[in-house]
Amino acid sequence: MSQIRRLAAILAADVAGYSRLMGADEEGTLERLKALRRELVDPKIAEHHGRIVKTTGDGMLVEFSSVVDAVRCAVAVQQAMPERNAGFAASSHIELRIGINLGDVIVEGDDLYGDGVNIAARIEALADAGGVFVSNTVHDHVRDRLPFVFEDLGEQQVKNIARPVRVYRVRTTITHPVADVPGSPLSRIAGEGAERQRREAGEGSPALPLPDKPSIAVLPFANMSGDPEQEYFADGMVEEITTAISRLPWLFVIARNSAFTYKGRQIDVKQVARELGVRYVLEGSVRKAGNRVRITGQLIDTATGAHIWAERFDGALDDVFELQDQVASNVVGAIEPKLIVAETERAIRKPTESLGAYDLYLRAFAEFQKFTEPGRDTAIALLTRALALDPSYAPAAAAIGWCRLFQAFTGSPVSASEVAESVRLATHVVETGKDQPDALWMAAYTLSTFTGAHATAAGMIDHALVLNPNSANAWRARGWVAAMQDRADPAIEALQRAIRLSPLDPLRWLFIGGISFAQMVARRFEEAIDWADRYVREQPRLGSGYRIKAVACAHLGRIEEARECARSMIELQPAFTISEWQRTYAAFMTSPETLAMCVEGLRKAGVPEG
Repeated sequence: MSQIRRLAAILAADVAGYSRLMGADEEGTLERLKALRRELVDPKIAEHHGRIVKTTGDGMLVEFSSVVDAVRCAVAVQQAMPERNAGFAASSHIELRIGINLGDVIVEGDDLYGDGVNIAARIEALADAGGVFVSNTVHDHVRDRLPFVFEDLGEQQVKNIARPVRVYRVRTTITHPVADVPGSPLSRIAGEGAERQRREAGEGSPALPLPDKPSIAVLPFANMSGDPEQEYFADGMVEEITTAISRLPWLFVIARNSAFTYKGRQIDVKQVARELGVRYVLEGSVRKAGNRVRITGQLIDTATGAHIWAERFDGALDDVFELQDQVASNVVGAIEPKLIVAETERAIRKPTESLGAYDLYLRAFAEFQKFTEPGRDTAIALLTRALALDPSYAPAAAAIGWCRLFQAFTGSPVSASEVAESVRLATHVVETGKDQPDALWMAAYTLSTFTGAHATAAGMIDHALVLNPNSANAWRARGWVAAMQDRADPAIEALQRAIRLSPLDPLRWLFIGGISFAQMVARRFEEAIDWADRYVREQPRLGSGYRIKAVACAHLGRIEEARECARSMIELQPAFTISEWQRTYAAFMTSPETLAMCVEGLRKAGVPEG
C-alpha cells in the first residue's frame, strides 16, 4: 500500500485516572464513557470537521484539516465536561486530557503515523486533567485567531522525540474591551480634575521615576453591565484587590485615590506608567446579568505592552462582600508568581555591574529554577553576593537553605557544613525577616526539614500567612510541613488551597508532588500513584515523583512497576542511595513509622542501599 504524506492537526485525548475509575466501578465507568462519546465527544468532532483515526480503551486519536477547528473542538469538549460530571462524587469524575500538534503525518490506509502523531500523544501525556495543551506549531497558527490565552510552559523533553517541544496550556479566558460607560458624578468630576492637571502639567513633563521595587496600579474596572447602579460593585472590587495586593511587602502599590482619576476614560497604559511611575497595570471589567456576575482582569507590563496574565471569574451575587473577597484573593494569588517571573526576566536583562541585592536574588531564582546542579550552585553564589551587599536581606538568607533543600531533595549529598549554614541563616531570618512572608516560609521549610523543628516551622508559616494570606508558596510550605508531621489531610487541604490560589504557578509540580507525598503518608497508595503520575508529567527532570510512585507500587505488590520507577529515578539521580537519603533528608521528614514504610518500599523496588 502506497504511503502519502500530508500536514494535519492531530488531537490526542485520554481519560485521567482511567485505571482507578475502572477499578472502582468497571461497568458504570464504561457506560458513562460510551455516553460521553455518543452525546458529546463524537458530535463535537463531527461539528468541527474532524475524523476519528483510532480509539483505545480510554483514548482516541483525531485528525483535523484545520488546526483552528482542532483547538475549538478540544475547548468545547472540556468546557462541557463539568456539567457531565455534575451529581457524581469528585473521585468519580471523568476528566479528559487533550494534546494537539500540527505536523507532517504519514497516511497508510485509514491510519496515521510519524512524529506529527507522536508529538500530539506526548503533549497529551503532559496535559492536566481537564486541560488542553498544544505544541508551538499550533500556538503560532491560532494565537491571533482564537479568543484564548496561551500559557507558555517552556520547552519539554518528551520521549522518543529528538528535540525539545515547546508546549502551551490553553486558558479559555476571553477578555473584554474597556467600555465607555459613564461613571458616578463624583468619579467623573475627579477624572475631569485629573485631566485638567495633566493638561496644565503639559505633555512633555518628565515621567515619574520607578520605585526601587516592582510597582503596580490597579485601575478602575469597567462596568460592562450598562447599569450605573453596578458602579459601586466594580469600585468595591478594585478597592478589595488594591488592599490585598498592598499586603505584598515587595510591591509598591499606587493608592486607590490616584488610580481612580482614570475612571471612565479610555486608557493608554504607557501614559499611566508615565504619570503614576509604575511598571505594571492591572485593569479589568465587571459584567452583571441577573444574579450572576463575571469579572475579568489582565495584568500588563507597561514597558512592553505585553499581557502577563489574564483570567475570568464567575460568581453569584448572593453575598457581594464574600464574592469581592474571593476574587481579590484569587487575583493576588494568581498574579504574584507572574510578577515574580516578569521581574526575574527584567533582572536577567540588566547589566551585571548594576545589580543590587534584590536583582541578585531574582537572578538566583532564575538559575535555581533550571533545576540542575550548575544552576543551583550559581544560585547559591548569587545569593551569597546579595548577602555581602546587604547582610540583613532576609529573602536571600532564606533562599540559600531552599537551594540546599532541593540539593537533598534530588538525592545529591549535602555536607554537614552546608546543613549548618542553611540552619544558621534560617534561624537568623526569624529575627530579620519578621515582615517578609517569603523569607519566613523558606526558612520554616529549611528548619522543618534539616532540624525536625516542625512546630516552630508551622508557627513561622502561620505568621507568613497572616502577612500575606494569599501566598500560594506559604500554603504549599504549610502542606509539606503538615505532611512531614504525618498530618496528611490538613496537608492536602493546604496544597489544594495553594493550587487554587496559583493555578498557573511555574512551581505547580511542587504542589502536586506534595499531595502525592501526603497521600503516601496516609497509606492511600492508589491515590499517591495518580498524583505521582501528574507530578512526573509536570516535572519529568526530577526523580522524586518516581520515588513516591515506586514506594506506593511496592506496597501494593506491583513490584515490577515499582522497579521500573526506581530505574527511572536512578537514571535521573545516579548517586541516589537509601542510606544517603535517610542521612540528609528523610531523617527529619516524617515519623519513624512513615520513614520505615518509605525505606521498605524503596528496598522492595531495588533501590541501592549505599
